[in-house]
Amino acid sequence: MQTEARVGVVSPGHGGGGGKSGVDTTSLKFKQQQEDLFQAQKTQIGTLSQLLAGGVAGALSKTCTAPLARLTILFQVQGMHSDAATLRKARIWHEASRIVGEEGFRAFWKGNLVTIAHRLPYSSLNFYAYERYKKLLYLLPGLESRGGNMSANLCINFVAGGLAGTTAASATYPLDLVRTRLAAQTNVIYYRGIWHALQTICKEEGVLGLYKGLGVTLLGVGPNIAISFSVYESLRSFWQSRRPHDSTVLVSLSCGSLSGIASSTEKQAVVQALH
Repeated sequence: MQTEARVGVVSPGHGGGGGKSGVDTTSLKFKQQQEDLFQAQKTQIGTLSQLLAGGVAGALSKTCTAPLARLTILFQVQGMHSDAATLRKARIWHEASRIVGEEGFRAFWKGNLVTIAHRLPYSSLNFYAYERYKKLLYLLPGLESRGGNMSANLCINFVAGGLAGTTAASATYPLDLVRTRLAAQTNVIYYRGIWHALQTICKEEGVLGLYKGLGVTLLGVGPNIAISFSVYESLRSFWQSRRPHDSTVLVSLSCGSLSGIASSTEKQAVVQALH
C-alpha cells in the first residue's frame, strides 16, 4: 500500500513534466527570436554610429584646419594670378595678412560650408566602407583563419583602406571640385555658392566637368588612405599590446597624428612624381 501511494504521487509529476517541457521549448524559441532581433537592431545602430561618427569627425577636423587649407590652395594657384615679383616674396604671414586686409578674417573659412558638405559624406563613406571591405577580405579563402597574423592584418588594412578611399573620393568628388574652386577665388567672385557653382559647371563644362581631375585625385587618395589606415591600426595594436592601460584618447590621437604624417609624406611623393 505504501508503494502504491508513492507511485500514485510520482505519476502525476511525470505527466506535468511533459507539459512543462513543451512550455520550455516555446519559451526558448521566443527568447532566441528576441536575441536575433536585438542583434539585428544592434548591427543597424552600429552602422549608423559609424557613419555619423566618421562624418562629424571629418567635418570638425576640416573646420579647425580650414585657414591652413585656404592658404595652401592660394599658394598652389598663385602663379595663375600673380607676377614673378609677387611670387618671389610670397610668404605665409604675408598672404595671411593680405587675406585679413582685403577680404576680412572670415575669408579664411571661405568655402568651408562646401567643405563640410563634402567631408560629412566623404568621411562617413570612408570609415563605413573600410570596415565593410575588411570584413569581406577576411572572408577570402585562406585569410579567415589568419586573423591574428600581423602581416595578414597589415595587408588587409592596406587594401581595405585603399578601396575605401577610392570609393569615398569617387562618390563625393563633385563637392570636392566645387570646394576647391570656391576656395581659389580671391577678389574676382565667379561662383556665388555651392549650387551656383554646380549649375555653372554643368552648364559650361557638362556633367563630366564635375569629375575633372578625378583620375589624378584617385592616384593620390588611394595610397594615402591605405597608408593612413594601415599605419593607424598597426600602431594602435602595438601600443595597446605594450601599454594596455593607457588612455584610449591618447592612443587614438597619437596614432592618428603619426598615420596622418606618414600618409601626407606619401601623398607629397606622388605629387612630385606626377610632375
